[in-house]
Amino acid sequence: MTSGERGARARGGLEREVLATVAAATAPMSTAQVHAQLGPQLAYTTVMTTLARLHEKGVLRREKRGRAFAYELATRVEDVDASMTAHRMHRLLEAEADRAGVLARFVADLSSEDEALLTGLLSGSPDDPGTQPGAPRPAAGD
Repeated sequence: MTSGERGARARGGLEREVLATVAAATAPMSTAQVHAQLGPQLAYTTVMTTLARLHEKGVLRREKRGRAFAYELATRVEDVDASMTAHRMHRLLEAEADRAGVLARFVADLSSEDEALLTGLLSGSPDDPGTQPGAPRPAAGD
């Protein structure tokens, strides 16, 4: 890929293209299969590195097939963005020495709606942030 082609792709564009390719597949895909779908303008190693990074971020699951890996989504397609954002947040938090300070600042900057949602998530009731901690949650499908 030339520097002009590299500059033309929006930040995260290649990751989105790779994710879309893997998501559209009916079975786990090897690096070679993803590369073939994306076209020869990309280096094979670029596709391989992108797949490995998406696996590290928890968005892709992989299994060894011979000497290579086969990749598939680790989560539902609609959950991919949330998963990647959570990974970035976790990585940034781990880089800070004052974790309590970072979390306190994060919570202080939340809107009241997001604070209520976070409280509900922490209490174990993400579907109803107003539910009291420990209250039974409805069964799936109810």
